[in-house]
Amino acid sequence: MEIGSGLLSDGWSCCETNRDDACTAMSPCQALGFRDLFHGRFKWPRPTISRIERKEGILGDPVTRKHFILISLVAFGCYGESPASGKVKKASYDEKRLLEQNRKIQAANNAPKGFPNFVREGFQVKVVTPEQYVTTDSGLIYLDVVVGKGDFPKLGQQVIFHYIGYNESGRRIDSTYAQGSPARIRLGTNALVPGFEEGLKEMRPGGKRRLIIPPELGPPVGPSTFFSSKQFEVFDVELLSVQNCQRRTIGFYSDLVCN
Repeated sequence: MEIGSGLLSDGWSCCETNRDDACTAMSPCQALGFRDLFHGRFKWPRPTISRIERKEGILGDPVTRKHFILISLVAFGCYGESPASGKVKKASYDEKRLLEQNRKIQAANNAPKGFPNFVREGFQVKVVTPEQYVTTDSGLIYLDVVVGKGDFPKLGQQVIFHYIGYNESGRRIDSTYAQGSPARIRLGTNALVPGFEEGLKEMRPGGKRRLIIPPELGPPVGPSTFFSSKQFEVFDVELLSVQNCQRRTIGFYSDLVCN
């Protein structure tokens, strides 16, 4: 169908009367001025639309100006797909890039050799470790660097140990070596975070172990605590000795003696 003939020529010419040649050289959408319509610059000729509104039979029932615009858009294929109707592509999970980024940050923080890598995408974290690491049912991950000798510590006993704590970026957050004295804690007194105590209970005196503690087994977070976000924590632990503890009472004074 040529522009300016047939249905469109009957009371509605898409171009000015003295520009029919220019009209036929344009595409239907351009000739009808729909591009300008969407930008608010196209003006429908009032007499032409009025004549169409008065007709019955060309488009069936009497149509309004709005209906005619919509029908024309569909007829000429100018009714584009709404951006909202298209599928929005979700950003791909670039694990390689995030892994390399974590390695660079750890190198800048002088993380120890063999330090685990963490691929974090929002709240999703993937821990990358060599095959030698062991994962328990609770989610604790550990590696025995040195296996000690003797019995495992029991609840109520005092453990004496050194440790160095790191965050996911390999930054050192705490160290008993730097403090100059080891930590002394009785097991079963809730003095340690769950993951740390679980890792200590299966160490032998003289052993060295690296613990990777997930957030659910880690310390509480908040403005009143040292930790401000749900992250994995890494601890290099050296168990020095295990001591039995007994309660001593002298008069009105009572305490625990561990040796």
